[in-house]
Amino acid sequence: MLDTTGRTVMISGANRGVGNAVARHLAGLGYNVSAGGRDVDAVTASLAGVDADRLLCHAYDATEAGSDRAWLDATVERFGSLDVLINNAGVLDTSALEDLTDEALDEMWAVNVKAPLRLTQLALPRLRASGTGRVVNIASLSGLRVAGAFAPGYAMSKHAVIALTEATKFAAWDDGVRVTAVCPGFVATDMTSTFGADPDTMIQPGDLAEMIATVIALPNPTSVATLTVACRLEARF
Repeated sequence: MLDTTGRTVMISGANRGVGNAVARHLAGLGYNVSAGGRDVDAVTASLAGVDADRLLCHAYDATEAGSDRAWLDATVERFGSLDVLINNAGVLDTSALEDLTDEALDEMWAVNVKAPLRLTQLALPRLRASGTGRVVNIASLSGLRVAGAFAPGYAMSKHAVIALTEATKFAAWDDGVRVTAVCPGFVATDMTSTFGADPDTMIQPGDLAEMIATVIALPNPTSVATLTVACRLEARF
């Protein structure tokens, strides 16, 4: 396993849910954590109690090209390097196929696909320089299969995230960058709170954070391309 102390990680969408749990967990393991979100005050408040010496909270809007570069520059200025990028920010529209609008699809494409692409492009030179750079894209089981009539537009965007993950893997493998698509089923977060399911039957964000921490600490010869995590019985997972 890699020594995690002093390694620097950027996490988008860190003010709640999976991103917040990952930020807290990695800070506790000794990482320098750069947490990005639209409302920097909300990000800061959500990470209260995290060692301030290991934490940078910065404004980041996934729909706004340019905020990504400002966040990356601030991260490197503060911590001197970048070792891990976690593309976590995402949006969900559950419209049926017949009701899916251009506007909803455009938003999901902007946040779920184009934003992580831009961040990855900007971060790759720093990750290559690390020699043990890591990229984690929070995808979904919906990126590997379509769950009946549920949220086809979301599934389309997450299938694209899987493609981005594979493309990044091939682009930077020789420079020691390892890339993982994390594909969970339902996670007990604000995003799934309206689904009517018992949160206790869903994946807990803290458990997912522990798995992500393990993946990014693995040495270069032990690469996990896809991490699938199911909360209920499925045929493939």
